[in-house]
Amino acid sequence: MPFVRVWTHYVWSVKHRDPILTDPYRDLLFAHIRENAKTKGIWLNRVNGHHDHVHCLVSLGKEQSIDKIAQLLKGESSYWFNNKSGFNTPRLTWQNDYFAASVSEKAIDTARAYIENQVIHHSKVSFQQEYDQLMKEYGFKPTDFN
Repeated sequence: MPFVRVWTHYVWSVKHRDPILTDPYRDLLFAHIRENAKTKGIWLNRVNGHHDHVHCLVSLGKEQSIDKIAQLLKGESSYWFNNKSGFNTPRLTWQNDYFAASVSEKAIDTARAYIENQVIHHSKVSFQQEYDQLMKEYGFKPTDFN
């Protein structure tokens, strides 16, 4: 029996960075993402975000890929938000791209706290600033994401 523990920090944004994820919709969407992950066998440890983006901390299973998890979480959540939730909001469309990076076992508590404190964090830092910083921290060149 294989033993696998691969932590991945995902970040994705609303198309055009539209601030659709406001209260109370954001918390309801995140609760739905948690429930959807559970039904699909995705071990979602944390989910949070702000008005225009989402952060997730996932422990990948032995037969799960980074891209497949992103597809499952993003696709189903926008479908639910637009067709099943009953929200009277603009349509939610995710940008095609996403950010995913590995997180070491020793940094899990730091990653959890970072994700949990997104609303406070974004009272000081824009999503663009945060995204640029993540891209630099993980070694992407500006030409990779501009």
